Parts: sequence; structure tokens; C-alpha cells
Amino acid sequence: MQIMKVDPRALKENPDRMRQTTSSPQADALMLATIKAVGIVQPPVVAPETGGGNGYIIDAGHRRVRLAIAAGLEEIEILVVDAANDNGAMRSMVENSVREALNPVDQWRGIERLVALGWTEEAIAVALALPVRQIRKLRLLANVLPAMLEQMALGDMPSEQHLKIIAAASEFEQKEVWKAHKPKKGDTAAWWSIANALTKKRMYAKDASFGEDLREAYGIAWVEDLFAPADQDGRYTTNVEGFLGAQHEWMTSNLPKRGAIVEVNTWGQPELPKKAAQVYGKPSKTDHAGLYLDRDGKVQTVHYRMPEAAKAKGGTTPGGDVVVDGDSAAAPKARPDVTQKGQDMIGDFRTDALHDALGRAPIEDDMLMTLLVLAFAGQNVRVDSGAGGALYGGARFGRHVARLLTEDGRLSFDMDIVRVAARATLIDVLSCRRGMSNSGVVSRLAGEAIGADSYLPNMGSEEFFACLSRQALETVAKDAGLEPRARVRETRSALVAHFEGDQNLVHPSALFAPSPADTLALLKHLDQKTALQDEAETTVDGAAGFTTDDVGEEVGLSGGTDATEDVATLDDLETAYGIAAE
Repeated sequence: MQIMKVDPRALKENPDRMRQTTSSPQADALMLATIKAVGIVQPPVVAPETGGGNGYIIDAGHRRVRLAIAAGLEEIEILVVDAANDNGAMRSMVENSVREALNPVDQWRGIERLVALGWTEEAIAVALALPVRQIRKLRLLANVLPAMLEQMALGDMPSEQHLKIIAAASEFEQKEVWKAHKPKKGDTAAWWSIANALTKKRMYAKDASFGEDLREAYGIAWVEDLFAPADQDGRYTTNVEGFLGAQHEWMTSNLPKRGAIVEVNTWGQPELPKKAAQVYGKPSKTDHAGLYLDRDGKVQTVHYRMPEAAKAKGGTTPGGDVVVDGDSAAAPKARPDVTQKGQDMIGDFRTDALHDALGRAPIEDDMLMTLLVLAFAGQNVRVDSGAGGALYGGARFGRHVARLLTEDGRLSFDMDIVRVAARATLIDVLSCRRGMSNSGVVSRLAGEAIGADSYLPNMGSEEFFACLSRQALETVAKDAGLEPRARVRETRSALVAHFEGDQNLVHPSALFAPSPADTLALLKHLDQKTALQDEAETTVDGAAGFTTDDVGEEVGLSGGTDATEDVATLDDLETAYGIAAE
């Protein structure tokens, strides 16, 4: 170790220096003024260059050297030490930590450098007097978006749980969430909101019944939970669709004798076949076994007993066996071609395409009027008359009606205005999304009529393909002229690559045209409702001993109006007069 004088410009920066976050302009200005006034008080630490070089590499003091050059100093004192086998990585980290605490991001970079040089997490923890848990927590930063790292380098760190959630998300997901939650300059980040937006349901390897073959087939990659207890298998995946698909395929292939796959209800409880009685004790040989997936995706078994089947007419077969009406054991249910999430996506695709077509496609006036009539037969439409009407009809469509009124309060019959209002009303009414807003078959009839199929987006994405069963995926591949691969994951990857270019995929199940059976079911439903309405009105008109006011009181209506016009819903009439729908 010796002190010598050199030109600061001759010193070389250490690429493995620990503190890489730049200091503030105010701090640099203060140090620059000090160097100009009294020079460098503490010499930078350097080591001889290895690998055949004859210069010196800075171990500690990069900022002092940089500002000495800015101050115009021709020569500075340096402290020369022996070169370390880790290129001074640990020495630089310790020196910087003692001088001023490294921010977590620089601390993580130093840890990663030491790990690359062969240091274990335990050895680093001992050298830095840090818990091993803290070392592992900092190493999660390797999976964090660079833009988030910049925020964390300012000292704005998330909690351990939030950091764990952020690090488990993909770079694309982090980028999208950060775009929406990025704080303003000088503010701290709302890490809880960011973590909440990135939260994904985890499926654990300890709950998996399937083996390696199905894991690879469904593209499931296990991630190690660094914070799980050491004596437990903490591996997990966020590929929920793939996990459930592999579990379902395992159940189908491993059904016990007299076994079946049963559905679960909203509370995660198994739905047994009609008339089945659950067996809570030890099952007998004649009892049935139902396999199902609980809320954690784990395969569970429930035993149930079916009632004895009645003998068929004719008694016995020639061989003496009793003939029954059918096998009481439920047949195994195959996985649907499109999962519920896939159906939800299709509902969104259809609705967006339908609304796009309603806004831009050429529609003749007669077609427009027909669609309006059709729309109000949708299962998501309710139009109330009287005082309660404003909740639905008035509030929802009032803004469209306002377009049709002139300044003096009269209706306008300007066809340009009528067309705009009609299209906007249709967009508000018709929906293919699953749930209460679904218009049912009428929205699909409308979409087919105006050619909304051509407005559907390309569905050839990884997310949509993950919603298809193996059979449905192979069908898409064959239709696209591709040979299905041995593994589901490889088939999906080939399809994604195929549809990335000019190729466009619209899955047949997403097309608007309903099946004839669905259309007939709609007609039958409408006919039944019409007949029921007629019967209700006839009953009201002919009710012996009732006046219109009596009828109104019976169904909870205000007096002084005709009951058949003031009834808010058909159910009110059915309840009031005991009319049962067929």
C-alpha cells in the first residue's frame, strides 16, 4: 500500500463499482467547490490493472476523480493497494456502505456481482452483516422493470410482500401497470396499487395430481417461492388455465370404477347428480366416486349413492340378469372446447365488433328500425312505465332522446339526427358479454344482419389459445395448415407464430350467426311470453268483482290508472292472479 501522485485522467473506472446511481447536482456542486478550495482531502483507492495493463483501476472514489478532472487539477494523490481476486467488488461494496448507505438498487447490483464471482448468499450475508432473507429479497430486483428500479433507487421501496408480487409478474405486465400508476416527479409510488394490479392467483405444485408429461404438455413452469418454509414445496405457477386443464385431463384419465367428474357450485362445493345422496362414512363397493377441483385447483373426491333403478318392463333378460332403465353412473364429462374465460373473451370480442359495426357499417333505414324493435326484445332490456321508469329507460336512453328534441321541445324528424340516435341507442342496448348485460340471441342476430363478423379482431394470441382444449387447439392448427405438435405448449407457440403476420384468426365459436336451435328457442320463448301476457290481460279484464283500482291495489300499483297498462312487470301479474308460465 503506497501513496503516489498521478494525473486523474489516467485513472480507469471500475466496471464493477457498487454505487452506480448518480448523485444529485447540488451534492456534486458542493464537492466541486471544496476540491477547488482545498483539493482532495481523502485520496481515492486504486489497484494495479490486471491482464497485462500498466494503469490503475479505481476501487473507491470515482466521484472524487470525476470532479477533480472537472476542477482542472493536473495531479492528485491516490492510495495504491494490491489487486483483489474479485476485482475489488467486495472492497468497493463495503467501502461505499460505510461511507454512505447504498440504496437498495446499488446494493442489489453489488450482490449480483458477488454471486457471479462465486460468493454464496450466506457468505455475502456474513460479510455485510445482513440477514440471508434480506439478501434474497434484494435479489428479487433482478425481475423488476428498469423504470421501477429508478424509482426504488430514490429510496422509495415497496414492502417485501409487494416486491414479491411485482417480481413475479412479466415485464410486459409490469410495463402496462407502471404506465397507469407511475407517480409524478417527487412523489412516492403507490406500491400497494401496483401490487394489487399485478396480483395473480397461484397454483401450487404440492396440489398438482398430474405428472411431468402433462406439465410440459400444458406449458406449466414452476416458480420457486423464496419465502416459503424450507420444509415445504413452495413451487407455484400463475398459469391457472394450464394448471386446471392438466388437472382435468388427469382426472379424466384416472377415473375410478363407478367414478365421474362432477361440477362445483359458486361456493366451491360439488354438485352431485340428481337424487344422489352423499356418503359421509366409509363408501361401499356399489357407491359412486365424484372427482372435482376445489378453489385451490386440488383434486378432491366425494362419494355418493344413487337410488336403486326401477326394473324395466319385461323383468329379466334371457340370461336371468335384471334389466334396468339405464346406467345410474354419470358419464365422464370431457373438457369443453372453450373455457369460461375463453367464452368471456369471445363475448368481449363480439360486443366490440357489434358496436363497431353499428357505428360504421352501412345500414338502411328499414334495417335500422327493425334492429331497434329487435333490441328491445333483448334479455338485458327493461323499460318501466310510470314513476319507476327513470331508473332504467329514462336514465339510460334519455341522452339519445334529447337529440331528437328541438329547442322548443318538439320532436325532430331530421333523418340524420334520427340515424345517429338510433345507432347510439343500439350500441347502448345490444351486448354479447356474459352476465346480466347479455342481450342473448338477439345481439347475435343483429350482428349477423349487419356483417359484424368482419369487425372481429385477430384471436391468434397466446392468451386466447390458452383457453382452448387440446382437441380445439389441434382443430385450429389443422384448419391453418399446421401439423399439431406432441405438446400443447408447442402447438400454441406454432399457432401464435403463424398468426403474427398477415394471417387472421376468427374462431368459429365467435361468429355471430346463432344456431337454428337457438333461434327457435328465442321464438318459442317470445311466443310463450306473448301468450302469457294475453292470458294475464284477459284475466284482469274478466276478473269478477274487481275494478281497475282493485287490480292496481292487488299488484301494488297506484290507483286511478288502467291495470293492464300500469303493471311494471309480467311477474307482478303472474303472482297476483296465479298464472303459471309453461
